[in-house]
Amino acid sequence: MNATLRHAAWVLRGNPVTTLAAAGALAMIVVALLSPWITPFDPVASNVSNALQPPSWTHWAGTDQLGRDIFSRLIAAARLDLAIAASAVGLSFAAGAVIGSFCGYRGGRLDRAVGRMVDVLMAFPLFVLAMALVAALGNRVENIIIATAIINLPFYIRFARAEVNVRRNAGWVEAARAGGDGHASIVLRFLLPNILPNMAVQISLNLGWAILNAAGLSFLGLGVQAPTPEWGIMVAEGARFISTGQWWLVTFPGLALMLAVLCFNLLGDGLRDILDPRMRT
Repeated sequence: MNATLRHAAWVLRGNPVTTLAAAGALAMIVVALLSPWITPFDPVASNVSNALQPPSWTHWAGTDQLGRDIFSRLIAAARLDLAIAASAVGLSFAAGAVIGSFCGYRGGRLDRAVGRMVDVLMAFPLFVLAMALVAALGNRVENIIIATAIINLPFYIRFARAEVNVRRNAGWVEAARAGGDGHASIVLRFLLPNILPNMAVQISLNLGWAILNAAGLSFLGLGVQAPTPEWGIMVAEGARFISTGQWWLVTFPGLALMLAVLCFNLLGDGLRDILDPRMRT
């Protein structure tokens, strides 16, 4: 553990981009957790007399067409978008890691059948599949989480299946078999924990993509519905005012969305450097 922490510190010192990405991701998580207590204004309270005000010392990101404080809505939206992304990625990771691990360990017909199902699922444009699922299930938050989890599931199944397939005949696995451990015990106690560090990279990358997916669904009217603060909704509402010069309505939500996706993607690249044993020289 100490060697891993020293290596992580060495990677972060040598890669300021990864350090900034980690700091940015941590800051967004803290803001999301504390959002009910740190928003300067009620994010859903309207005041038409104060509508479409540009950024000022009172309203740092301006106000929207209903007089709502955009900065407060950005903070509240961070909580919702990160919660959707974390829940969806957590579900797909848990299910995909277990399914892929057992398939990679057992092989045979089950492995081939699951592999073909994953290939069929990935043959569809995943965002279009998410749109179809949300349209069929209804545009509630829980259905957005389910749809996002389903389209992320193939990544974890394929990754876990490939990693476990490489390790299933390793010496330490044979030793576990000789010691009397059953198949489920070998997968859950030995193989699955062994591949978790590598899967952390995929988790970070999928978090950014899940945020973008949730915002995209809301932008198209299939996700979270107004007046709930959500980055995709705010971009969609602000896009109508670009031609009239109210640039702040779309700029700040777009920047928040871009920074969130960028931080998690860059963090994934940094985790790859930290967890890659070839980097530990």
